[in-house]
Amino acid sequence: MTDRVEAAWNLAKDRYAEAGVDAEAAIETLASVSLSLHCWQGDDVRGFEGVGDLTDGGIAATGNHPGRARNAHELRSDLDAAFALIPGTHRLNLHAIYAEPPHAAERDELLPEHFSRWMDWAGERGLGLDFNPTFFAHPRAADGFTLSHADPEVRRFWIAHGRACREIGAAMGRATGSPCVTNVWIPDGYKDLPADRRGPRERLLQSLDEIFLRELDPSENLDAVESKLFGIGSEAYVVGSHELYLGYAIRRGILYCLDTGHFHPTESVADKISSVLLHLDRILLHVSRGVRWDSDHVVTLTDGPISLAMEIVHGGFLDRVHMGLDYFDASINRVAAWIIGARNLLKALLLALLSPADALREHERSGNLTARLAMMEGMKTLPFGAAWDYHCQGQGVPPDDAWLPVIEAYERRIMEVRR
Repeated sequence: MTDRVEAAWNLAKDRYAEAGVDAEAAIETLASVSLSLHCWQGDDVRGFEGVGDLTDGGIAATGNHPGRARNAHELRSDLDAAFALIPGTHRLNLHAIYAEPPHAAERDELLPEHFSRWMDWAGERGLGLDFNPTFFAHPRAADGFTLSHADPEVRRFWIAHGRACREIGAAMGRATGSPCVTNVWIPDGYKDLPADRRGPRERLLQSLDEIFLRELDPSENLDAVESKLFGIGSEAYVVGSHELYLGYAIRRGILYCLDTGHFHPTESVADKISSVLLHLDRILLHVSRGVRWDSDHVVTLTDGPISLAMEIVHGGFLDRVHMGLDYFDASINRVAAWIIGARNLLKALLLALLSPADALREHERSGNLTARLAMMEGMKTLPFGAAWDYHCQGQGVPPDDAWLPVIEAYERRIMEVRR
């Protein structure tokens, strides 16, 4: 621990104490938070199948920065580099297209052993794993429909894929000793106005019921469903809407995934958290940054993630919200993108943990809204940066002014030779 960081921390700790905040407790709580990093940032959502167009299913990664991971070995190397510069112990979120079978395997034939290398890698590092079926970038998703497809044969294929992925998720949970969140997102929808909104939604619910028919041990696997307002090729109508999946999650008692990029830009996802958690035990939160649309930009320390963090912390929801990242930016160093986004979400959580929630609530209960606003604004100038630097060094991770040269050296040594 450097003398400079230690001295700044001691001053910051005393200043927060004057404001009624236990900064040491905030740091201790933050150290227990695990984020789920999304593997697809490292290779532009390509996976290892070598088939299908990424845009089959409304997904697009933009940019051509050199150094994209081309195989699982390179992807795991890049993830190691990222995890080493993010304070805390975290998780990895895998998509089904990152399987490593010894021979070609269709998605409805995937087995836990096809992810054994990932499980071994995670176990060696003490990481939890999360999982996603891949309902896109496949010939059977080329028309934009999967679980709600009008053709029962197509639906059967994707139902079998969903079932297989739940079993894989459970195997990951057993291997790591931590429940795997297996999250279902589908691209189904129409680019222009549909004549029948009801039919596809009825078919989707029937397909989901078949996927979730077998009960799995929640200590191994937690099911989630993820909604969306619109997507590429489904601008006018998305089958899996917010209302449909929220009702389904409540009825089935499974997790509902709130993705910050999947709602209208004027909607507050933070405002939805307490409402949804009145009906569900847990939720999944995917954090990205939309720029005028769901464009999956790297998370920055702006009002969006800070509002999310404040709602989670002040609501006492830290143990009920599974937090993950979900963006893919190929215009910058892909490893740096992981690090920037994860560190920013952790910073937002630290800001929330360093805010005087009890005092703010007391002002609110007493009707002193002037004091509430004044306190909220006054907290913004407290020495948060000193607390963040102290947390980073306590976790053996460089502070903000020191991690980038590490990644620049990694890019020169490892990533640039992949051209």
